[in-house]
Amino acid sequence: MHIRSLAASELDAFLRYLNEHLLGNGHDGAPLFQPMPRGQGFPPEKGAAFRNGAAAALGQPGWRRVWVAESDSGIMGHIDLRSRPEPGTAHRALLGMGVQREVRRAGVGMALLDAAIAWATEQGLEWIDLEVLSANAPAVALYRKRGFVQTGEIPDMFRIDGESLAYTYMSLALQAAPRQPV
Repeated sequence: MHIRSLAASELDAFLRYLNEHLLGNGHDGAPLFQPMPRGQGFPPEKGAAFRNGAAAALGQPGWRRVWVAESDSGIMGHIDLRSRPEPGTAHRALLGMGVQREVRRAGVGMALLDAAIAWATEQGLEWIDLEVLSANAPAVALYRKRGFVQTGEIPDMFRIDGESLAYTYMSLALQAAPRQPV
């Protein structure tokens, strides 16, 4: 397995992979890993966010960076970090990731997390935040194992395919977080 950053010229192929990956969302007994109906592919407007984010400099609104884990047979998983949309949050990044079903629980997710966390630390970011469907116990366990701490949960956040789903919020401090005034 090799992990590398994705070049902007590779985004079209990556978005095709992402669409195929999302078609497996919640199928064959696996939990939903995206808050979208089963069988729905990658929305085109999200592809534009990837393209625009890849072109934006770190610290600019909408920036995004993507890494892929590859083997000889292709992409095994991906991870992305992106700017938070709220003003005043340039010291934080949002994380998104996915691992192909065939290689889950084989260390791919942890290796992707390690690569993204190392990059974020080198860039001087102080926090990585994520949002995960609470029912996706394997993902929540992976994030906890890597040191993410649950900061909140919203019950009944989504209703997808007739199912009520909660959303868990988690964060990882990369550096000593600034002290809040008492």
